[in-house]
Amino acid sequence: MSEPIISVKALEKYYGNFQALKNIDLTIANGEIVVILGPSGSGKSTLIRCLNGLEEHQKGEIKVAGIPLDNHQENLHRIRKMAGMVFQHFNLFPHLTIIENLTLAPEIVHGVKSSKARELALSLLERVKIGEQADKYPAQLSGGQKQRVAIARALCNEPKIMLFDEPTSALDPEMVGEVLEVMKDLAKQGMTMVCVTHEMDFARQVANRIVFMDEGEIVEMNDPASFFDNPKEERTRQFLGLLRRT
Repeated sequence: MSEPIISVKALEKYYGNFQALKNIDLTIANGEIVVILGPSGSGKSTLIRCLNGLEEHQKGEIKVAGIPLDNHQENLHRIRKMAGMVFQHFNLFPHLTIIENLTLAPEIVHGVKSSKARELALSLLERVKIGEQADKYPAQLSGGQKQRVAIARALCNEPKIMLFDEPTSALDPEMVGEVLEVMKDLAKQGMTMVCVTHEMDFARQVANRIVFMDEGEIVEMNDPASFFDNPKEERTRQFLGLLRRT
C-alpha cells in the first residue's frame, strides 16, 4: 500500500475548555473523494480547516503527502500550496478583476511570471466554464459564478488536494447545480477531494467514502451505498431519518 496523501492520527482540537475534535483517525488515499457529513456543530468544518493549518490542533498528528503539519512555517507553506481550499463564502477581492484575483497569489507568493500566471488563470476559468468573465469584477457575477471563480483560484496553485468547506451552502438553490458540476468534473479527473457538504445526492454519486461526524467524533465511515442504505450506527440512522423527513 502506498502512503496515504492525508493521514490524521489521534487528532484533538480545543477552543478553551471546549473540545471540538476528539481522537480523530482518518487516512485518505491519493485520488479518493471523501465527503464529511454531520449536523451543525459536529466538527466537520473544524476538521477540514485543520488539514491545511487554518485551525491549529493541540494534540495528534496530521501529515499531507508525508509532510507533517507542525510549527515549521516551511512545512505549512508547502502543505497550503498542495491543498487548495474553497470556502462557503467566496473571499474574492472586490477591487480586483476576476483574472487579477486568480493571478495574485501565483505572482506574488510563488513568483510565477505574469504571462504564465495569466495563461494558467484563463485556462482554469475556461475549465470551470466562465472564461468570458475574466475582466469583470466580483460584484458583476452571480453567486454560482463567484464560487466557480473561487474554485479556479484554488486550482491556480496546481494543488494535489482540494478541500471544500460547504461550498454551496451560501448559494441560491438554482446556483448550486453549476458549482456541483464543476466539483464532479474535478472528481472525474482524479483530483483528491475532501468535501464538507449537505448535498446528499452529490455525496451518494461522487464520494468513494462518507465520514459521518457528531459532537467532534467520527461516528461512522463507509462507502456511500452502505452508509445511506444500511448504516451501522444508531446515531447515523437518526441523522438520515431526519434528512428524509425534511
